Amino acid sequence: MKTAVAITGIGLISPLGNQVEAVFSRLMAGESGIRLLDAEVTGCKPAVVGAAEFDPAPWFTRLQLSGVDRVSQMAVAAATLALEDAALTLPAEREQVGVYVGCAMGGSSALDKGFHNFYAEKSRVSPLSVIASMANAPAGHISMRFGITGPSVNYSVACASSAIALGEAMRAIRHGEITHAIAGGAEAMLLPGIINAWQSMQVLASTAGEHPEQACRPYDKERSGLVLAEGAAFLILEGLDAALARGARIYATLDGYACRSDATHITKPDVGGQVRTMRAALADAGLSAGQIGYCNSHGTATQVGDVVECQALQSIWGEDTPGLQVSATKSMHGHLLGATGGLETAITALVLYHQQVPPTANCRQLDENCRVQHVLGKGVAAPDLQAAISNSFAFGGSNASLVLQRHQA
Repeated sequence: MKTAVAITGIGLISPLGNQVEAVFSRLMAGESGIRLLDAEVTGCKPAVVGAAEFDPAPWFTRLQLSGVDRVSQMAVAAATLALEDAALTLPAEREQVGVYVGCAMGGSSALDKGFHNFYAEKSRVSPLSVIASMANAPAGHISMRFGITGPSVNYSVACASSAIALGEAMRAIRHGEITHAIAGGAEAMLLPGIINAWQSMQVLASTAGEHPEQACRPYDKERSGLVLAEGAAFLILEGLDAALARGARIYATLDGYACRSDATHITKPDVGGQVRTMRAALADAGLSAGQIGYCNSHGTATQVGDVVECQALQSIWGEDTPGLQVSATKSMHGHLLGATGGLETAITALVLYHQQVPPTANCRQLDENCRVQHVLGKGVAAPDLQAAISNSFAFGGSNASLVLQRHQA
């Protein structure tokens, strides 16, 4: 018999703040954490980004910080907050605990500084650049911080990274390999070189004139592209029975997961691949499409991606099906690349816990090719909501979907 898996803790370092309930309140109000970086910061054209307000001082000593990139700093902070939120004392046998992290870019700041020292200043590159920039550094630092000797793994699968990390952590608990997991993702890549590379792809949102906070407009007819963001989001996963036994608050249960490949194009999404992924996740959860009442969509605000995802949703749920409410919260927090799945799964768990659905912000004129039941403007109550799905679709054609259910206390 498979072990049911509960989400009992959430920790966030995000463009919308670091306190879970305050972040959810801002989302429900349709508030944005996106702001403008001028040309002096980007080194090229101005750009809108979702930057996290984060001070590492409470989490690391000055000596420790010398070899810890921003991405690992935020990961440790968010993981610690998640454990505190879960009111969880880790088991004495730490081999029964796993750390599952999604991080696509790794320690970008350390790598950027190393290149600058070598090419621009012709100076010595710090040997700490290697360990600070490796993609699995956040997982290693979390494991060391809490003495965790179970699995410590990183998934680098572009925008699906932390959704896959959560799914694999769920599987490990479900099949008895571990009893607890700290799972999620982190990303910190708001640097001139990276921003300029994305600008060159012509997929970033315009600066939106006097209202940069409105730049990300998923499903809007006039949408101009995605908004890069940074942050970390971690969830505490544990067996449902064990969580109930210790009287834990249960945000939701994580019941379904699937990862499938488009195998068609390195950047262009595919309807068939997304449909296969969602159907497989539903089957893993043992639920039908009609039982899902909310979708936290991938919804990046690109011209092609938004249409493809809506077509995939229509293929499963049918166009204008009233039973499925859809929103793209990236409109307010931006796209955290490898950390996005973690943040959006946390949001989906909060949606089920509060039975309230946040909106897609900034969508003023819905694209006629994106006809599903969007929640626009402000959030809405959803008193009958019992199950939800969160989608993460990545460059490379890797897709991941997670299915969550409301816990009936």
